[in-house]
Formats: sequence, C-alpha cells, structure tokens
Amino acid sequence: MKLSHVDESGKARMVDVSAKDDTVRTAVARGSVVMKPETMRLIMENRNKKGDVLQTARIAGIMAARRVPDLIPLCHTIMITGASVDFILDNKASTVMIEAEVRSTGKTGVEMEALQAVSTAALTIYDMCKAAEKTMKIENIRLVSKTGGKSGDIQIEE
Repeated sequence: MKLSHVDESGKARMVDVSAKDDTVRTAVARGSVVMKPETMRLIMENRNKKGDVLQTARIAGIMAARRVPDLIPLCHTIMITGASVDFILDNKASTVMIEAEVRSTGKTGVEMEALQAVSTAALTIYDMCKAAEKTMKIENIRLVSKTGGKSGDIQIEE
C-alpha cells in the first residue's frame, strides 16, 4: 500500500487533486462523552455555570469542521456546503453521543471535517463541564459513513 501524502523519496506532500472530478461528498462521524450522572443532569437541565453546553458544543463542532486545513497538515481547503452536529443524551449510561455530518461538492472528501467536528464538540463538552467533573471520558470517535468520490459510498455502521 502506498501512502498518498508521501512522495517517491519519502517527503511529505499535499496530494494533487486538480485532475479529479467535482462530486457531491458527505461524511458522518460519531463519538461520545461519558460522565457521572450528576454531570449529565447539569447538561440536561441546562444548569452548567458556563452556559448551554450542547449549543456551545454544536457551534464549536461546526466551526472546527471549517478549520481543518488550519489544524491538520496537508488537508485541502474545501468549500463546505453544509455541516451539522447533533446529540443523543443517554441518561441511563450518562453519555452524550455526538454525530456530525459534513457536505461538500468538490474534488476531495470531508471525512476529516466530520471527525474534527465530533472531536471538537466532545472537547467543548469536556471543557464546559470539567469544573463539575474531571473524570469524563471522550470515547470512540470514528467515521461511520462517506459518500462520493472515486472510492464511492462506504457505510461502516448504521
């Protein structure tokens, strides 16, 4: 297997995508933040001293999707046509599940943008709640699906 971000002599490079066709691309990523029940209640009841945890995390995640080339070397600057970050609160497991979907029409995919959105949303939840709990765990950040491009559609999980 050849790595796309390394040239023949082993030097790092940005992949040249100029010959690729523009296609509609989507990516969905997920992750979670596990916490104590008391911390979960603060979020659910919107009683966190720093403010609305989920709305702040949603905005942070969307902003992060737009900043991937500034944070991850060799990622292309792309025109994001849509981004969303949603949460499912599992009160029984004291877990905030995060899902991000990013869309674009272009020459390269949006997987990194979706993964960055989930990562930053999770970090924002942690940051906003760390005064209440220092033992939260950010877990299982992963790509769950992508569409478009030369490799086509990939569904890793439902």
